[in-house]
Amino acid sequence: MPTIGKTYPNLIDAYKGTAEGTVAEILNQQNPVLDDAIATECNMQAQHRHMIRTGLPTVGWGRLYKGVPQSRATMQQVDDTTGFLETGSQIDVRLLKLAPDPAKARLTDSAPYLEAMNQEMATGIFYHDTATTPDRFKGLSPRYSVRGGPGAGSQVIHGGGSGDDNTSIWFVTWGDHATSLLYPKGMKAGIVIEDKGEQRVTDGAGNPYYVKETLFNWHIGMFVKDWRYNARIANIDVSKMLNGEVDLWALLRKAYYRLQSRRRDAISSRIAIYMNRDVLEILDAQSSDRALLAANPNYTGLSQAVVEGKEVKTYRGIPIRETDALLNTEALVPEYA
Repeated sequence: MPTIGKTYPNLIDAYKGTAEGTVAEILNQQNPVLDDAIATECNMQAQHRHMIRTGLPTVGWGRLYKGVPQSRATMQQVDDTTGFLETGSQIDVRLLKLAPDPAKARLTDSAPYLEAMNQEMATGIFYHDTATTPDRFKGLSPRYSVRGGPGAGSQVIHGGGSGDDNTSIWFVTWGDHATSLLYPKGMKAGIVIEDKGEQRVTDGAGNPYYVKETLFNWHIGMFVKDWRYNARIANIDVSKMLNGEVDLWALLRKAYYRLQSRRRDAISSRIAIYMNRDVLEILDAQSSDRALLAANPNYTGLSQAVVEGKEVKTYRGIPIRETDALLNTEALVPEYA
């Protein structure tokens, strides 16, 4: 089952050959979400208004010379917002004069600032909530925050845990019909780099010197057009998982069969699975331990595939991405009341 289509270019595709593309490639090495995510321009400045289908129309059998009751799908208007991250790096012009490659020296000096932005963005995709942090954007977890009930709760699988030492596995479908990042109308997607040139600054004692300054700005938001195209395996008890008491393969199977996009043409969908390193290690152990395989025939094993020129682990053909943004300290996702 191929899963990565070319219909939707990701952020790396969009900026190849530019300064932003070089930075995006660096960020991609630390944040695998950028391998998959697409970005959509907002239709209302820094907000994006769209309609989410919340119910299908009813249909009825007809008879000759009799009418058929009419109905229509139920829709809900949703406004998703964006926020922005900003930081800048400064490097002493005297140091640049000594550097054999000044441009490379400036990029190296900027690396920790970019990494900090990258980590914050990755965290936001999974955890940020405008209800508690209105200056940010709404990520995935607040959209899939209960188990069961109407709407997105039907896409949340209970991993059996309790307390606050849980983690999650995510199936995410990227596309304008499913999930997309956002950027404000008239602006660029991803990191925007601005060379501020030579600036006069002062040290801690108030003495002046000169630096070259680079400003990094990242406007970002997210929308989920159709909640059926994602699935969350929540409440995976980390302690029990590390002790071999959690059947990750059974949980993956349950989530897979909740996923609407498994039945779509792969060309129109970009699907990926996200988990942290602890989960991936245990999943690897469960797929390679002969004793476990003998006792659990449902463990199918991880597969290797070449996806867009890279070797990646896959489950049913879907690439698995390792991300440190997913925590081992998630609170219990409650059942719908």
